[in-house]
Amino acid sequence: MQFNPQEITALAQADAAAPRMDLYAFIHKALRAYMVDTLVGLGRVDAEDDLELSQAGARVLQLLSFCRAHLYHENTYVHPAMERHAPGSAAAVEQEHDGHGQAIAALADAAQQLMQCPRERRARVAHALYQQLALFVAHNFEHMQLEETAHNAVLWAHYSDAELAAIEGALVASIPPDEMLVTLRWMLPSMTPSERAMVLGDMRRNAPPGIFDTALSVLRPHLSDGEWDKLARALELAR
Repeated sequence: MQFNPQEITALAQADAAAPRMDLYAFIHKALRAYMVDTLVGLGRVDAEDDLELSQAGARVLQLLSFCRAHLYHENTYVHPAMERHAPGSAAAVEQEHDGHGQAIAALADAAQQLMQCPRERRARVAHALYQQLALFVAHNFEHMQLEETAHNAVLWAHYSDAELAAIEGALVASIPPDEMLVTLRWMLPSMTPSERAMVLGDMRRNAPPGIFDTALSVLRPHLSDGEWDKLARALELAR
């Protein structure tokens, strides 16, 4: 782990600079929230409750499916863009992605075993899966920090913000509707109010008809009344 408290101090004291297009920022907020929520849910599961145990196992499988798709998106759209101008710059993370793929497969197998486990073994298996999922989450948190720093440095050195937006646009266009709903559910509530208003405002202007209303319906149950009021004011929504 590389913890750098000096970075926070330096940013707090530095003159404001125009932020660059960050391909990682919002989807990584979604991933962190989704991972933590799933991990906490698994840690508190009642192994004696058949429905609760089944739901917890299903949530783990859904998270892992989302993580697998995320690896594919980065491998397909982001890493080739880096390698085009800086050969070898994505190699270390590509290798980590291979490890993540193996971990996802092993965790998915363990979740399936938990859901089929004899009652007397459930608590022990659930705790073992919880510990292994925690390690996976911990490694992913460090992994995402590396991408947000080292990978962004490469991307910002070789691409304009408009070019990065085009890469993101191609990636987003490849996401199937069911995966997009999951993305919106975890991404939008995890944003700051200004980020949320910016993304939804852009969606209302540019997305196909109905997408904006769908995003609002997905988002509303996960915002407090105060958060919803801020969004409604920013977007001039009826309240």
